Amino acid sequence: MSYKGNWSKRGEWLELTPGKVLLSQPDREQAAAKWLLETFGMPEKLYRKLRHEQGIQWRGDQLRLVLFPYRDYGIKPRWQELHVLHEDEFCLVVNKPAGMAVHPDQESEETTLNHVVAAYYEAEGIHTAVRHIHRLDKDTTGPVLYAKNEYAQLKLDEAMREKKIVRIYAAIVQGRVGQELKVIDLPIGKDRYHSSRRRVSLTGQAAITHILSSEVYPRASLLNISLETGRTHQIRVHLSHMGHPLLGDSLYGGPALFSRQALHGERLLFHHPLTGERVEVQAPWPQDMMELRELIIEGS
Repeated sequence: MSYKGNWSKRGEWLELTPGKVLLSQPDREQAAAKWLLETFGMPEKLYRKLRHEQGIQWRGDQLRLVLFPYRDYGIKPRWQELHVLHEDEFCLVVNKPAGMAVHPDQESEETTLNHVVAAYYEAEGIHTAVRHIHRLDKDTTGPVLYAKNEYAQLKLDEAMREKKIVRIYAAIVQGRVGQELKVIDLPIGKDRYHSSRRRVSLTGQAAITHILSSEVYPRASLLNISLETGRTHQIRVHLSHMGHPLLGDSLYGGPALFSRQALHGERLLFHHPLTGERVEVQAPWPQDMMELRELIIEGS
């Protein structure tokens, strides 16, 4: 579901113009509830919360919703340069550099992408929680999607569960990948002998990787890949299992020709949580990946 009408943000309020059909109903409140849940597509959880907090009201012919309330960031801001790829009132997409985790863990004090996004919000006067919708491995580069309010988070989380958010990666792997390799459908589980590793396991979770295209050179291949599922280290595990580990991926047997796994999130495609419009975001290749590509081409 999506909203095709006029809307505007005024402070913490989203103002909508649902139309004359709603205005003509004898019970506006009941009509608004039905419209919000069935036409507008508001998650019932959020509708009940807004109704309880008096966050739904009429002003003339406009229906107003408190979708932008003041919220703490939930993480300490730490300033660092941030490459913003896309931003509107509902979504933020940033380009994650190599060597940075998306969110902190209990064992590290390192600055993460979430810390940097919090600092960006602070600098821009945006008062909302830092909510990442998906993650990338620490040494993988590319776009990460953030929801700038609870409504966007619920809608984008639902899109992730329904596999409607598409992520396309560029991977440089060892060896010549045959044109017949289009889909890798193998379950992935934890490696009982190594806490950081995953492996193909019959008792693991379903995992499906699609090879969209390939450039094949004598000693390496450049692949474009999309994920149908999002298991930890999925691309790295699947390609290593097929005998084509990523260059630089020492954890999964990749040759040490690169300082990290040669994996970059190239494109992110999703539907806007409010309007339903298709959003496509491209992340430029980092310098080290461009240099590696030239190296494997010259090596041919």
